Amino acid sequence: MADPQYEFGGSDNAAIAADRMKMWEAFTGVTKYAVIAVVVLLSAIYLFWG
Repeated sequence: MADPQYEFGGSDNAAIAADRMKMWEAFTGVTKYAVIAVVVLLSAIYLFWG
């Protein structure tokens, strides 16, 4: 059963959206560098052992 003393607080939608946008930009930035690193690694493997 739900706690009757719990009070729902107001949410700041702008702050939530800004936080999610910041996290999305960080994720896409890391993903971009990870893809570049994999391409460089695979190219190096091909050049040395291909």
